Amino acid sequence: MADPRGFLRVRGRELPADRAVPVRILDWAEVHEHPTGDPEALALLHRQAGRCMDCGVPFCHHACPLGNLMPEWNDLAWRGQWLDAADRLHLTNNFPEVTGRLCPAPCESGCVLGLNQEPVTIRHVELSIAEEAFARGFVVPVVPQRMSGHTVAVVGSGPAGLAAAQQLTRAGHTVSVYERATAPGGLLRFGIPEYKLPADVVERRIDLMRAEGTVFRCGVEVGVDVTGAELLARHDAVVVTVGSTVPRDLPVPGRSLRGVLPAMDYLVPANHAAVGEPVPGAPVATGLDVVVVGGGDTGADCVGTAVRQGARSITQLEILPEPPHERPAEQPWPTYPTVFKVSTSHEEGGTRVFAVSTQEVVGDDEGRVAGLRLVEVERVDGRFEPVAGTERVLPAQLVVLALGFVGPERGALADALGLDVDARGAFVRDDEFATSTPGVFVAGDCGRGQSLVVWAIAEGRAAASSVDRYLTGATALPSPVTASTISLRP
Repeated sequence: MADPRGFLRVRGRELPADRAVPVRILDWAEVHEHPTGDPEALALLHRQAGRCMDCGVPFCHHACPLGNLMPEWNDLAWRGQWLDAADRLHLTNNFPEVTGRLCPAPCESGCVLGLNQEPVTIRHVELSIAEEAFARGFVVPVVPQRMSGHTVAVVGSGPAGLAAAQQLTRAGHTVSVYERATAPGGLLRFGIPEYKLPADVVERRIDLMRAEGTVFRCGVEVGVDVTGAELLARHDAVVVTVGSTVPRDLPVPGRSLRGVLPAMDYLVPANHAAVGEPVPGAPVATGLDVVVVGGGDTGADCVGTAVRQGARSITQLEILPEPPHERPAEQPWPTYPTVFKVSTSHEEGGTRVFAVSTQEVVGDDEGRVAGLRLVEVERVDGRFEPVAGTERVLPAQLVVLALGFVGPERGALADALGLDVDARGAFVRDDEFATSTPGVFVAGDCGRGQSLVVWAIAEGRAAASSVDRYLTGATALPSPVTASTISLRP
């Protein structure tokens, strides 16, 4: 146990200050600063890690799909044993520098201390250990000592694909990752804004994977540039991890007007521009009234991006009512509660409007969007009903639809590998991630549906275990989840 009286001496959460809003909105650099070796930052970390009670039944484990060993690395961080802390961190998580930045931390919702205090700052401790480990040279390639003679193709290089590829490479298999984009990383690289997850953080991990032996074949689309038959002939197993990329649309009049586009059609070009690779003709919010339809994390990413591009006004719409500021009674500990959150993007600007529904996209004489016709709604018998007399038009010259995703893209890939699609639009797999095509496995959002990065990593690790067993008859690789494991998120 880190400090037997730590949770009594330090009763509140402390987090490092972010970069000041007036400064950070002028560039695309990371909002959160991560000083390594800084005495003040280490003292803060020491205090927070010392609050961990090393519970007899640590529900932080139960809440985390990866089964991360929070009490163990809290204790090691508190003692300053960085090498041991990094080892325990990486034992269950391939990419703690990613989850430490992006995960909404269901582990903190499961923290037993959270029953009567603020929970331990688990995500901050995780990220601090990861960055200290990199800074101190503790994160090095893990090269297999013996090759199996088997080859594996991983299709898609998001978090599930990267986790599966790294696990299988370390098990001694020859792994090739096929990615249709120009660089690996999937939405980690192109869909998450640079100010949240810098591209060099992703590239740092990719470089390590290359050093371990993983091969990345970018600019190759399976089903188009290489057939399914060719892929299956070249490799002994295939893991499909292409994510859930088909955006949920807004079926209202005027949707086809110019200036109305899915979130990724806005974020991806913006991320390219942020790293010095501007895309000609990309949508830019400069000087425009921007409306983001959808109140989730992707919507918040659009808000922060529009702020940095110099939008005239930004409004984020959500059909649900404003969430409570405290954990609701129907979502008891240790579930992940739906509560009101203010992201770093919301701190930077814009207006949030709850309990409204878009009735129509209003256009100008040139076929471009000019506004949204909205109406306030209330839930009646499980349906959203308009409130009479609340209709209004909100000016907008750029409308970004951040309504989530409905499943993986079908067509060439599914046909090439004989993948079935279930009623939810996801690829069908059994509990061990295997499909009806022998040797083909599915992991991540394309099988689970849109979910958290931590679930993608967990599924990638578990699928790698199944593939290793399929190829060799046994496996020593961990399998933190099954394909049917449910989430504690409500």
